[in-house]
Amino acid sequence: MKIIKIVLKSLLILIIAAVLGFIGLIIYALVTDYKPKEQEIISISQKPSVLADSVGFTMLTWNIGYAGLDKKMDFFFDGGTKVITPQENCLENLTEIGNFLERNDSIDFILLQEVDMGSKRSFHLNEYDTILNKLKDHYPLFAKNYDVFFVPKPVTNPMGKVLSGIATFSKYLAVSSYRYKFPGDFGFPTQLFWLDRCFIVNRYLLTNGKELVIINTHNEAFDEGDIRKAQMEYLKTFILNEYNRGNYVIAGGDWNQCPPDFKPVFKENQVNASQMAVSPNYLPSEWKWIYDPTSPSNRSVMAAYDPATTATTVIDFFLLSPNIESDFVKCIKLDFEYSDHNPVIMHVKLK
Repeated sequence: MKIIKIVLKSLLILIIAAVLGFIGLIIYALVTDYKPKEQEIISISQKPSVLADSVGFTMLTWNIGYAGLDKKMDFFFDGGTKVITPQENCLENLTEIGNFLERNDSIDFILLQEVDMGSKRSFHLNEYDTILNKLKDHYPLFAKNYDVFFVPKPVTNPMGKVLSGIATFSKYLAVSSYRYKFPGDFGFPTQLFWLDRCFIVNRYLLTNGKELVIINTHNEAFDEGDIRKAQMEYLKTFILNEYNRGNYVIAGGDWNQCPPDFKPVFKENQVNASQMAVSPNYLPSEWKWIYDPTSPSNRSVMAAYDPATTATTVIDFFLLSPNIESDFVKCIKLDFEYSDHNPVIMHVKLK
């Protein structure tokens, strides 16, 4: 009987400790929760560049997967089992991502997503600084969209601290750069440990007195559609207001949905049929969705990458206002070697 009492007492102590630990975790998460304003200044320039409205520009978008989602990785949030790639893989991924960007440093505007600055999942590497050292001729801008002191999932091997965001590197000095908060969240307590989605807006002066407005976006991926819909409505209002003011608007990034009327030409077993898509009626028909229909920009991370069986799709692309035209777009086939996304490069001209 005495042994039973000791066991029951020990179990009770463990239960109380677990409950108190959980309560403490929630309280600390509430106190440290990242609460960005709807609009925040990243930078303001007194001597911005003035761009000719008659020349073309090149642009690249790439979700680098925090250098942790290479072709050997699967990911527990997407149906896989793994949490973090081995450190040597992460270091190699970041090196090769930096090398690719350095080889393409002539590109005018580089939009990156999932750039870590101090996360357990990427071994606390400052990926932003590493990339900046490869793009010395670009002006850098960064906006946090994931700042959590401890992600408790999965319980057996938590992701831990995450500090990450989106980054824009530009050959030209913007008049201003702002972080805009996307609407919608997953409620309490999930949002305490989740991303705070946003987009970066850079404004560039043009010789015709208008502005070139470049948006770097990373939309929600893990909801049933309501949050994504709210984010897209918010973005639509923003870009239409800019265009109606006479400005030129380019939005690019990881939309976490396919472009309207997307008709892939990949093998049938590679098409991610469940992937959501932007509504064909989202914007007037003169707005242009620019992507490479011949090559996938994203792969499923339910399992390691297998060219024959892995589901792939296009969720990385650009949106152009009617006063801009594109004469070139190409998804670079890196075979998802260093990220679960491939980079997309585009050339545009202002009308």
